[in-house]
Amino acid sequence: MTEAPMRILLVDDDPSILEILSDMMAIFGYEHDTAQNGHEAIEKLKSDFFHIVLTDMKMPGMDGMELLRYMNSNYPNIKVMVLTGYDRTFSYTDVIKAGASDFISKPFNTDELEAKINRLVREIELLRQLEILSISDGLTGLYNRRYFDTKIFEEVRRAHRQNHNLFLALLDVDNLKMINDKYGHLSGDKLLKSVGDLIKHCIREDVDWPFRYGGDEFCVILSQVSQEQALMTSERFIQSFNEKKLPLTGLSIGLARFIRTGQNKWIEDIADLIRRADRALYKAKQSGRNRVVVDRENDKPETE
Repeated sequence: MTEAPMRILLVDDDPSILEILSDMMAIFGYEHDTAQNGHEAIEKLKSDFFHIVLTDMKMPGMDGMELLRYMNSNYPNIKVMVLTGYDRTFSYTDVIKAGASDFISKPFNTDELEAKINRLVREIELLRQLEILSISDGLTGLYNRRYFDTKIFEEVRRAHRQNHNLFLALLDVDNLKMINDKYGHLSGDKLLKSVGDLIKHCIREDVDWPFRYGGDEFCVILSQVSQEQALMTSERFIQSFNEKKLPLTGLSIGLARFIRTGQNKWIEDIADLIRRADRALYKAKQSGRNRVVVDRENDKPETE
C-alpha cells in the first residue's frame, strides 16, 4: 500500500510567475509540473496524476474560473488553490463556490503560500489515511473483503482488456478453531497476522492483490501469470508457513483461473471464479489439508 509522492500542477500564463512558483515548489519539496493556460492544464491532467492544482484566474483562452468548474465536474478529488491579482475580478466567495479549496492574492507571500499548500497536503494525507482504514483489515494489514469486491471487478476487466491470465487463490488456515480453543484467541490472532505477513512477502507489489477474506480465509488475486507461476506462488505460501513449524495447523489453498464467457456477464463470471476456487479449496481440505489444489475447469459442479 505504497503512497504516491505529492504532485502539484502550476497553471499561469506568465512564464516568470511559473518560474518563481516552480522554484518555490522545489524548495518546499513537492514534485510539480507546469501549464500556461487552462487547455494545457486539462491535457496534463488527462495524462498524469496530481494532488493539487495551483492556478491563476485571469488567463487567455480558458480562464481559471472555467478550469475550476471543469475540474469540479471531472476531477472533484483534486484540491485547487487559485491565484488572483489586485483587481479581484473574482471574489473569494466566487472561487470557493466554484469548488476551490483556497485562495491567495498576487503578489503572494512565500510563507503564506507554503502554509496554505501544507494545509492542503495535510488534508490530502488525512483523507489517504481514512481511505486506507476503510479498505484494510485491522488485524493483518491486508486489504479487506469490502475492497476485494471492488478490486476483483477491476482486475478481471483489466485481464480481459489486456488479454492476460488472472488466477484467484483462496487460502484457509487449517484447524484455527482448534488453536483458538487450545491456546486462546490471542494465539489465533497472532497466527492470522503471521499469515498476512507471509502473503505480503511472497507476492509482487502492485501486481498481485492480497485480502483477508473473512475469519480464517485469505485470498490473493494473481495477475499476468501462467498456471505454473500461480501454482508456484501458492506453494511458496505453504512452504513459508511450514517453515514456522507450528503445531496442529497448515495452509490449504484452492486455485482457479478466471474464465471469460464473452457474454458481458462480469458478475456471473466473477461468481463462477470464486465458486471454482472455493471448490478447489474444499478438495484441498478433503485430501489431507496443507496443500494446493488447482481447479479443473472442465469439472462439473458436484451435486449436493
